[in-house]
Amino acid sequence: MEHSNIVRFTTAGSVDDGKSTLIGRLLYDSKSVYTDQMENIIASSEKKGNQQIDFSLLTDGLKDERTQGITIDVAYRYFSTPKRKFIIADTPGHIQYTRNMITGASTANAALILIDARKGVVEQTRRHTYIATLLNIPHLLVCINKMDLMEYNEETFENIKADFEILTAQFNHHHIQYIPISALHGDNVVDRSLNMDWYKGLPLLETLESLNIEHQESKTAARIFVQTIIRPHSTEFHDFRGYAGRIDGGEFSIGDEVVILPSNQTAKIKEIYCGSKQLEVAVSPLSVTFTLDRELDISRGDLFTKSAEMPNESNEVLATMCWFNERNLNLKTTYIFRIGTRTLRCKISEILHLMDVHTLNQIPLEENESQITLNDIFRAKLKLNETLFYDVYTENRQTGSFILVDPISNETVAVGMIG
Repeated sequence: MEHSNIVRFTTAGSVDDGKSTLIGRLLYDSKSVYTDQMENIIASSEKKGNQQIDFSLLTDGLKDERTQGITIDVAYRYFSTPKRKFIIADTPGHIQYTRNMITGASTANAALILIDARKGVVEQTRRHTYIATLLNIPHLLVCINKMDLMEYNEETFENIKADFEILTAQFNHHHIQYIPISALHGDNVVDRSLNMDWYKGLPLLETLESLNIEHQESKTAARIFVQTIIRPHSTEFHDFRGYAGRIDGGEFSIGDEVVILPSNQTAKIKEIYCGSKQLEVAVSPLSVTFTLDRELDISRGDLFTKSAEMPNESNEVLATMCWFNERNLNLKTTYIFRIGTRTLRCKISEILHLMDVHTLNQIPLEENESQITLNDIFRAKLKLNETLFYDVYTENRQTGSFILVDPISNETVAVGMIG
């Protein structure tokens, strides 16, 4: 399966905007639901006294979700059409689950921002759009839902679109599409709506099928973190030494001279394997194994690049971060810093400001005072124990992002985007 045929998208919106219903409708109308599962959903809908099928039951799998009617964790769903395969990250709408949205959206090609046609752009719309932009998600699909409750009125759609454009003007996001839908009735979800003949665009599923998701990293500088060293120790491959990893940027070809960081050793690529298949050229995001024209001392976490495409290097970086842990940030703690497959140690040396996700304003913090709590988004300066090789996150999402791990509990306490 080529990576261009797999679309990862996340859903975001306020509570009761209809995310679960929309995903359920996509699964149902694309015939991705088993017959017995559908029979259970119909029975559950009737038991609840619903006159129509409650498609949200297809996605609200947790008991607490079904009881409260809310989504409280990231739920991954899968479906396919003849054109593409899709992976959905259904993320919560509540502010206390900001970390869940960031987790679900971190690898997304697109974000579905749901807006209730009755309410228009609200605070959570602003926050979710900010996070989608912060994570550099290439495509925003703004689904203005519950159009049936507004009598499928074009003016309502245009007014909300205008308000959203005012919001996104400050984010400088270029790939935004607007779709008026009714998830409950299926208008413009899979099939074009007869109730909104004024809308000339594609329905949601066709929009997803037609997205240009060429990987941004494939256009950037060549990068691959070594994940493991392959030494079969077999008779057939007695002298084989391969360096395996996922290409996180650009392309590599047989004969290319590569630089291995942090040692600055150089060698030429002798062979490239993708599984058992040999390649002449390999591009992001393939997972491959290289052999080199000479033996070098290379370890997990080393970075392959090219001399004309060297990354930034420093032992101090600025980053936008989200705090994941229930224990507050501690400026005295030395955290484990992981980028790609490389592990370093770091301290957060300075917190520049906290982001108010309600207003999107910056809140300055007193010097050396830690007020960072669960789900907070903030700017900070980090000091590392070794030289870090990295790219700015807006140029490469893989080599510009990192996680912090608590050295005692081994919990992931934060994620960060460098730049």
